[in-house]
Amino acid sequence: MNKALLAFVLSPVCMTALADNHTSKAPSAPLEVGVDSSIVMQDLTVLGNRQKDIQMRSSVNTISIGKEFLQNNFSGSLMQSLRGIPGVKAMSIGSGQSKPTIRGLGFNRMVVTEDGIKHEGQQWGDDHGLEIDQFAIDHIDVVKGPAALLYGSDAIGGVINLYSNYIPTKKFQGAVSLFGRSNNESVGLSARLQGITGGFYWKANTTLIDYADYRVPTNSIQYFSYDIPLKDKLLRNTAGLERDGSVTLGYKGINFHTELKLSDAYTKSGFFANAHGLEVRLSSIDYDKSRRDIDLPYQSVNHFKVMSHTVYQEGQLALELNLAYQNNHRKELTEPIAHGYMPTPPNSLEREFKKDTYTANLMTRYDLNERHSLSAGVNGEYQHNRRAGWGFIIPDFETTSFGAYAFDRYTIKKDLIVNAGVRYDHVRTNIHSYTDWFKTPVSATDTIYKERSQDLCRSFNSLTWSAGINYATAGWILKANIGKSFRVPIPKELGTDGVNYHIFRYEKGNPNLNPEESYQLDAGIHWGNDRLTIQFDPYLNYFPNYIYMNPTPNYYEGLQWYYYTQSRVIRCGFELQADWKILPSLSAEFKGEYLYAEQLSGEKKGYTLPFSTPWSADATLRYAFCRKNVGNEGFVAMNMHVTGRQNNIVPPEKPTPGYYTLNLTAGKDFAFGERTLRLSLNAENLLNRKYYDHTSFYRLIDVPEPGRNVALIATFEF
Repeated sequence: MNKALLAFVLSPVCMTALADNHTSKAPSAPLEVGVDSSIVMQDLTVLGNRQKDIQMRSSVNTISIGKEFLQNNFSGSLMQSLRGIPGVKAMSIGSGQSKPTIRGLGFNRMVVTEDGIKHEGQQWGDDHGLEIDQFAIDHIDVVKGPAALLYGSDAIGGVINLYSNYIPTKKFQGAVSLFGRSNNESVGLSARLQGITGGFYWKANTTLIDYADYRVPTNSIQYFSYDIPLKDKLLRNTAGLERDGSVTLGYKGINFHTELKLSDAYTKSGFFANAHGLEVRLSSIDYDKSRRDIDLPYQSVNHFKVMSHTVYQEGQLALELNLAYQNNHRKELTEPIAHGYMPTPPNSLEREFKKDTYTANLMTRYDLNERHSLSAGVNGEYQHNRRAGWGFIIPDFETTSFGAYAFDRYTIKKDLIVNAGVRYDHVRTNIHSYTDWFKTPVSATDTIYKERSQDLCRSFNSLTWSAGINYATAGWILKANIGKSFRVPIPKELGTDGVNYHIFRYEKGNPNLNPEESYQLDAGIHWGNDRLTIQFDPYLNYFPNYIYMNPTPNYYEGLQWYYYTQSRVIRCGFELQADWKILPSLSAEFKGEYLYAEQLSGEKKGYTLPFSTPWSADATLRYAFCRKNVGNEGFVAMNMHVTGRQNNIVPPEKPTPGYYTLNLTAGKDFAFGERTLRLSLNAENLLNRKYYDHTSFYRLIDVPEPGRNVALIATFEF
């Protein structure tokens, strides 16, 4: 098995003997097939002078993020740093991790890729973060809207493409970052070393982060009928740590490039002790002894990844091959306590998941002429997941998927481009049965070992398509894209049956769920000149059979009962952004987003979907100084973020009040010859306001969002 794995991943690297010896130091990038950058957000503003050329590459709404944006908006986790992008949100998990959502869709309805490989962890979990080193990322493309044409199932809401494969430009270079956050006393260090010689290059990254319990602007919370005081306003046992590392070896020639990357990401973080099916007063653990202790309950995750990326180009033909192996090992531990009919467990291992994923993607592009290009590709993936522990939430499973697509892009004239594509997918999921390790009474005299999940084998097939148009005239850019995408039911939706303490509910799957389909119309209306740019991106989304977890007023084993079901759903909304260059050094920015969702059938017909995103808006005033002192530029910006009250809910949900926060960002570069020191400050919730995020599961137990937080990062580049 190990020899086969090495041959699978390393084979493209052996092809370097066929490459030309000449070296090109341009960044490595995937083949263009119509989903490239639409907007470049280098800092807080859109670069208007590049807007037309970049936006005309694609008919879908895409935002491109540079490393400078990530540093200036550093806010803990990678997804928290991206949440200022219209349409992108972060569902925070404690203070050190978060989950991304695009236009209100997250979990298995959006895809995160790293260097062309779909990241595969246990992304179904509400409290499962993203196991990727944010400091190893060079560039990010955020695709808003369905992207199943290229990525298959799950890309129904969008894609976050992470790129860490930029090629070094010097024989030896590097960067060291020191950073900290005030709210949870987070401290960290990240270092990168890299170099290139004669076409061969190498890179090494490491990141270390340690953080304490985070602080909220309240002295107590309500959990069911319990009033829980918080010592020093700290959410006890939410401390954690992160250890990441990666090594890359590669070769770059005139028409050939290949690289091999090994990465390992480890995190350990505590769960809020008062909301894990455990009353603190019954525990022997002194949670208030230290703010930095990681006590039971906690989770640990190790994600190991081997990726191979190879590109070959000859004349009008380009080929790209991406191969990968991923191993995700997750443990969730808690104090062994009897619950319902379950006796006291023998140990603290509540859940353990071991997931192996093998991925192969082959893409090709052929330019028929300067105006016409054809692209095609095939994708294959195999997942093998095994569970352990005394708590059941998802069964063992294997999933095999295969997809193939073709894409055509034609330039009718310089300012008018059309594209169309089609894709076929086949997915096969094999779920294994699970029986409780303890007996459950079924009558006054009889008990059984209850079967939670049955053996199940499901096969799914789907044909998806997409078509788009881009048109530019004078200062206007108009674009539209229409398409169909799909998502197969995941094993948790098909086979779950048990208590989920982490999000305070009992969950029941449905083995008869059908594949989820989505029809979406996206549009983009953009206007701009040298001083003002305006962008309006509306969308309409229809699901004939949307899968979701329906809340009920019933309780089972002491927790609210939820079950998976399907209904017809319509979703529509928009993102709006305007940038105004008031003076050479002074600029203003406005961003807003709105989403409406309604169920058109089923038990909750007429209602929205659970945890629906409320409207929000941002206004930012930015002043740049030292603009003419190249290498020593600086800026300061004040931001006001407003989120509306969410009254559009699904019973038994409760409305969430609106709120506003004031935030400050600042940055300054200091040049020392070829070396640069970059300082960035990001202060959030300056007024320390108490507010709730409607999309956070902590809202269910009256836990507000973190209080005032000041993040500082210093990066020295050499």
